[in-house]
This record gives sequence, structure tokens and C-alpha cells, in this order.
Amino acid sequence: MSNFNLLPMPFMKMSFSFWTRFVPAALVLLAGCSSPPATHGAPPPQTPATPSPPQPSPAAVPASSTAAQPQDNLPPGLAKPPAPFEGEGWRALFNGENLEGWQETQFAGHGAVKCRPGLILLKMGDPFTGVNYTNEVPKMNYEVALDAARVMGSDFFCGLTVPVGDSFCSLIVGGWGGSLVGISSLDGMDASENQTTKFVTFESGRWYRLRLRVTEHRIEAWLDREQLINVDTTDRRISLRPGEIELSKPFGVACWQTSAALREIKIRRVTQPAAPAKTAL
Repeated sequence: MSNFNLLPMPFMKMSFSFWTRFVPAALVLLAGCSSPPATHGAPPPQTPATPSPPQPSPAAVPASSTAAQPQDNLPPGLAKPPAPFEGEGWRALFNGENLEGWQETQFAGHGAVKCRPGLILLKMGDPFTGVNYTNEVPKMNYEVALDAARVMGSDFFCGLTVPVGDSFCSLIVGGWGGSLVGISSLDGMDASENQTTKFVTFESGRWYRLRLRVTEHRIEAWLDREQLINVDTTDRRISLRPGEIELSKPFGVACWQTSAALREIKIRRVTQPAAPAKTAL
């Protein structure tokens, strides 16, 4: 007989009951012990962040952006303060702060017109750049004065167009290659052809005080304190040189293929010429 049959019946029943209850529970317990540790509440693994592409520095912003542009590099000589005006009754036409009372002359190919503290900057055009005064000015018996400077270029840095009664003329300063001064036009002859023609060596980046006096039968002009023009206009035909300069009427300042600076633009009423007329040659 087998050993199994030697066990008492009650024991056999107890053993069977023990194994049927204990073994499954033990297996569950063992399975639980061999499971990995619980992760409830632990943060999920982090994925390494992808670095953002580098952003351009302010220096990399193109010049055409809305960033502030640098000021124009003006010659140091233009920082020199203006000389006082001689005489009384002067009235400012330029307020030194903005272009109130002025507008850009609509020359074809004109350069930029900028207002800088105390001055107007006319950038080089192809060929003209200029400004017109938009308020009323006298037609006769007045004197106008301003400071003008050639900033860059080699032609006239001031073409001052003014009324002479019902006509107009221009005082040309630094024209025809850079040195000519004269009135355009008398009897159809421009500043290079009539009795007002003078030649002066001009320095770039230097202010020149210009004055033009228009009275009955007389036109006078000064460069700094030297009178260069004093012409009797009796029975003379006063006119502008034909061309775009006519856009400067009735009162304007222009430059030709040159950058120029203007300041201290003033006007006053007068009653007579400043000096006796010179006899025409």
C-alpha cells in the first residue's frame, strides 16, 4: 500500500483544505512581492527641451527697419554760431525747429529735405533740391538775408529766387563749377553772362552770410560784409533763367547737384538802396 493510504482520513481532509486555500494565497503574495515598486504620484520622466533658435541681436536689424536712423554727419564748421544781423526790423522766416511755412519744391529728381536743429538740410538732387516759402513776402523794397553752406558737391549751394515787382530773379552763389556769383537773369542773360558775374573761392562746410536787397531800380547783394552786386535795373528786363528754377517762385532757395545747409533766413522792409549805383560796363 502507498504511504498516502496510511494517513488518517481526518488529516487527509484537513490537508486538502489547507492546500486549496493556502497555495493560491501564497501565489498571490509572491506575485505581489515580485512586482516593481508602485509609481503612483511620481512625476513622469521629462523629455529634454529642444533649445530655441538664436534670436538676432539689435545690431542685426536691417537699416530699413523702423529703428531710429543716425543723424547726418555734418561738417564741424556748421556748429559755429551765427553772427548777429546788422540793422533793425528783421523778421524770421524759418523758426529753426521745423518746416512750418515751407514746403519742398517739386523738382524732378529732387533730393531729401530735412530739418535739423537750427537749420534746413537740402540733400543732393538730380539736379535740383529746394524749398519754397508758403507765406506772403514783399515784391519790392525789402532785404532778405540767410546763412548758407555747401555740405557736399561742387555747384551752387544757394539759388535764392525772389520777386522783383511783378518779375522774379535768382541770386546764384557757387554756380558754374563752384565759384560763380551773379543774378539770373538781366535782359535774358544769366548769372554767367551779365555785369553781375563774380568769381569767389568757396569752402565746403563753412557758413556764408548772404544778403539781397531789392528796391526800385536797384538790386544789391552781399557776401558776408562785402558787396558784390550793385546793379541799376532801370529799363532792364528782369527774369528767371528758363527751366525748372521757375518752380522756386515766388520765394525759394535751391541747390544744384550739391548738398546745402540753410539757417537764419530773415527778411525786412527797406525804403532805398544801401549804396549808390555802379555804372554798367
